[in-house]
Amino acid sequence: MTNRNALVFSVVGLGLIAGGLLFRSNGVKAAKHEGKQGSVAAASVAPYFPPGAIWNQDISHAAVDPNSDKIIATLDKLGGWGARGKMQVDWSLRVMQANASTPRVPFHLGGGEADTDNAATFPLPPGGGIEGLTDYHCPNGGDCHLLVADRPEGKLYEVYQANYANGTLYGNFLTIWDLNRVYPPSGRGDQCSSSDAAGFPIAALLFNADELAAGSINHAIRFILPNDRIRAHVFVHPATHAGGPSGPGSAPPYGAHFRLKASFDMDQLTPAAQVVARAMQKYGMFLADGGNMALTAQSDADTVTKYEDLGFDTHSLFPLKVTDFEVLDLGKPIPLTYKCVRNP
Repeated sequence: MTNRNALVFSVVGLGLIAGGLLFRSNGVKAAKHEGKQGSVAAASVAPYFPPGAIWNQDISHAAVDPNSDKIIATLDKLGGWGARGKMQVDWSLRVMQANASTPRVPFHLGGGEADTDNAATFPLPPGGGIEGLTDYHCPNGGDCHLLVADRPEGKLYEVYQANYANGTLYGNFLTIWDLNRVYPPSGRGDQCSSSDAAGFPIAALLFNADELAAGSINHAIRFILPNDRIRAHVFVHPATHAGGPSGPGSAPPYGAHFRLKASFDMDQLTPAAQVVARAMQKYGMFLADGGNMALTAQSDADTVTKYEDLGFDTHSLFPLKVTDFEVLDLGKPIPLTYKCVRNP
């Protein structure tokens, strides 16, 4: 992920399910989620934002940008995705679910930028963990994202560089999203970051194992490119910010909306991977951050289904090349100034 010093700093539309399909590479197995597990699975696939949110719009017939071929050709020439040009999946990000009974701890904000939110207390579900770890202690000052959805409260809390110590949660950036709001194209405000470099909500753009088991991802997906493959000095809506891009003018900018071509041969993919690919055709994916891992998915530490159950691993989307995608109409690029003006 992009260093926060460069960026000032990364599931919707699917109805609740009582059961789902577990995909394996050699077939399909039915599974029902009942009792406590059923509530966990339902939370994993329930929408984070109202139906009108930009993240869950069907773009399967949306207009292609006039420069799509040039942008894709540039990206391909620069090396394609990170990780040696492979679409590799990282599932280190956890999304915990909170409610009124979840303990709240004091919160201390380390940064003071105009685009960060603040809170006196923070919901901290027992047994949870920050990005890539099994608890809330960030040992080496990494990205250490902490994502907690409190659906009854209608809030999504996303922290960058979170660390729990001595009874207090510390964070260098906090974004509190209103889950009942349809945000405008300018999101929380132009030139304003979030805990994601592009200014996006992270959790709403992560797919998870329970969605794969249900056979449908009904929202857009976030993706990442190396900084030298992202257009410098601009972004396009729905991005409202950019990290540290240094790519040429023909590279995709932050906020670029990619769509998997309808002509892509799905037989190259396992059944579970096809679920992700179909979402890329119907909802697309947004350029959200700088780094080497092309896709970020939700960890299965907090879902009923496990990726292993589905025959899905970090290499399952390797067949997807940048040339299999097209770029949707970008609109007018917005010069990057880092001068955040928050929307009301």
